[in-house]
Amino acid sequence: MKKDNHSCLTEIVLLGFSDFKTLREILFCLVLMFYVMALMGNSLILILTSLSPTLHTPMYFFLWNLSFLEVGYTSTISPKMLMNLLSDNQNISFWGCGTQLCFFLLFGTTECCLLCAMAYDRYVAICKPLQYPYIMNFRECANLAAASWAIGILVGVGQSISIFTLPFCGSNRISHFLCDLMPVLRLASTNTYKNEVAIATLTVVFVLVPLLLILFSYILIISTILMRPVAKNRHKAFSTCSSHLIVVFLYYGTITATYIHPNSEYSMDSHRMLALLYTVVTPTLNPIIYTLRNKEIKTAFKKSIARKWVFFR
Repeated sequence: MKKDNHSCLTEIVLLGFSDFKTLREILFCLVLMFYVMALMGNSLILILTSLSPTLHTPMYFFLWNLSFLEVGYTSTISPKMLMNLLSDNQNISFWGCGTQLCFFLLFGTTECCLLCAMAYDRYVAICKPLQYPYIMNFRECANLAAASWAIGILVGVGQSISIFTLPFCGSNRISHFLCDLMPVLRLASTNTYKNEVAIATLTVVFVLVPLLLILFSYILIISTILMRPVAKNRHKAFSTCSSHLIVVFLYYGTITATYIHPNSEYSMDSHRMLALLYTVVTPTLNPIIYTLRNKEIKTAFKKSIARKWVFFR
């Protein structure tokens, strides 16, 4: 950056897993495998939900958005991490680090809000089934998705500008494989108390509050399901919600565990391993969970295969 932007740094060193010298090749293969699986699985959901008329419903509209998010989320982190695992050059440009942080926050915040919108969709579908077509119409679904994306963009851009306009004239080494909020903030050559308060506030508003709303929604959903007299109906209702609930626990579980650790060398190691889960592994598991536990998606996939078979014959 130029000196008039009050920064002396032009590059930042992502130490990542440089201390795992004997395991870097194995880790590279694992990350590459998960990244390719995430791209293939989420792309499959994007194609199926776009082309299959039976999947043009609110639930699959939100699932399309979630899969699009996952592709962007893991693509923000994995390519650079794969390059660093193969190379001794762990550098990323100062602006490149800012861009990565911006998209990391954008996709992460949007996913928190979108998972909350998906929980609301399931709540209306199960607790107010007669009103569902009117409440969750296309306009309402589009508004919820647009609001999630808008919040993500505001948080990502706002926090990135707030942090990267600080003076950086000290160390340029981060013990992480990505430009995360607190590791980058620790490099700033000034008091960052206001930034830390802003980060804590945003974490409560856009992570904790959506999680509490999701849990409250599912308390109401489970109460409604248990009151149904027919066991078959209860099983069907549970099956439609279980996939979403598993995804919520995977995503929020790893994020919560990551950001409640104290500042220590041990917690930094655990932070990196947990970050691997929600940046690389979780985007791979989401499409697997939705496809394996969802009859409608499996049916749409079989029909698409059958149509291609007939076409090529």
